[in-house]
Amino acid sequence: MELRQEGAAERGFTFLEHTADQYVLAYGPDLRSAFEEAGRALFATMTDLSTVEPKVEVEVEVEGEDVKALLYNWLEALLLKLDIDGLLLSKFKVLEISGPKEGPLKLKGLAWGEPFNPAKHPQYVGVKGITYHLMEVKELPSRVELRFLLDI
Repeated sequence: MELRQEGAAERGFTFLEHTADQYVLAYGPDLRSAFEEAGRALFATMTDLSTVEPKVEVEVEVEGEDVKALLYNWLEALLLKLDIDGLLLSKFKVLEISGPKEGPLKLKGLAWGEPFNPAKHPQYVGVKGITYHLMEVKELPSRVELRFLLDI
């Protein structure tokens, strides 16, 4: 299964084969867009994104010692919006990723969605957490690829 944003063939995500958990490849022309696609993949694991309207805007700010830690913390912060606030998210915008090449990084972003409604939003599988297992960040000449495993 591969999902791409309309009008942006160079960005999207796909679910890779894994025996027990959800293994994801998210990609985009740069790190920011790849992180946005990772957010979409996280919530597409749990529901049909086309049913989630961008009614509520939330700010997300995270830090990480490196890109992998930043990805982990980004996904964890997004998952907490569902676990704590009951929000399903479907649209993501990374405004800024800043910091030295080697060292602590900061991400500022926005996400949009709406409260979970079981009558409106189909339930696929629940995501229990994010894991570092099999996590990869590849900066290729034409795109950035993020691979990560979701514990379901």
